[in-house]
Amino acid sequence: MSLSEKSCTPCRGGIDPMTRQEAERYLRDVPGWELSDDATRIRRSFKFKNFAAAQAFVNQVGELAEQEQHHPEISFGWGHAEVEIWTHAIGGLHENDFILAAKINEAT
Repeated sequence: MSLSEKSCTPCRGGIDPMTRQEAERYLRDVPGWELSDDATRIRRSFKFKNFAAAQAFVNQVGELAEQEQHHPEISFGWGHAEVEIWTHAIGGLHENDFILAAKINEAT
């Protein structure tokens, strides 16, 4: 089953975040995403033709986040948006982060 076919599962903490090696394996399945230097977050920048297109994308990502109950950090402006994902409860990466990234990739 591909990541985009999965659903995020609630993470209440009490587990270790992914190691760098685990995150790098998952990263192969979400083209365009980059691992942070400390391997605790993934992020991707998106380019758009104008502010309205960036805002529409951000709204779409917000809807996905609500559906999955997994909420990224999003910033945007004229012609661009940045999305950063990690699991707050464990202070690092979980499969949920890559599931959401895969779903965002499908939406673009």
